[in-house]
Amino acid sequence: MRKLPIDEILRLSDDEFESVKKIPLIIVLDNIRSHHNIGAIFRTCDAFACEAVYLCGITGTPPHRDIHKTALGATETVNWKYFKNTFDAVLELKNESFKIIPLEIAEGSTQINNFSVAHGEKIALILGNEVKGVDQEILDIADACIEIPQFGTKHSLNVSVSGGIAIWDLSMKMR
Repeated sequence: MRKLPIDEILRLSDDEFESVKKIPLIIVLDNIRSHHNIGAIFRTCDAFACEAVYLCGITGTPPHRDIHKTALGATETVNWKYFKNTFDAVLELKNESFKIIPLEIAEGSTQINNFSVAHGEKIALILGNEVKGVDQEILDIADACIEIPQFGTKHSLNVSVSGGIAIWDLSMKMR
């Protein structure tokens, strides 16, 4: 086995990526504090050809050097939109027939490995603040809630890590 050098990896150009069919998965960042987490989510959304990222509340927006540092140009390839508050973003998505799915440890949540996606279903995955999680008013109007099974003592993952796991899982189920 040999590691592939960068020039042998079949990567799309920005123009080619623009024409790729995106999966109907929009990631909603609910008051994310860390620019590094925001950049990492952009990069993950590029990797799995997600439709868009919605940046809400205190969540930073491009261009920003710390977002760019982890996004590695994904802010130029992934569509994004800013909302002053998360509730408005979620209402817009609900009106566009997106299923509202927070990633949160909550009463009645479904473990992500047991969550199924219907063919053609559009999903808005809500990722919450690093300390407070997803706002309760969003949970109140959600269609379902998913959580990642954990077996240690912390029951907490970094938002970019948990987002990466959930985006990968949902993108595989949606393809």
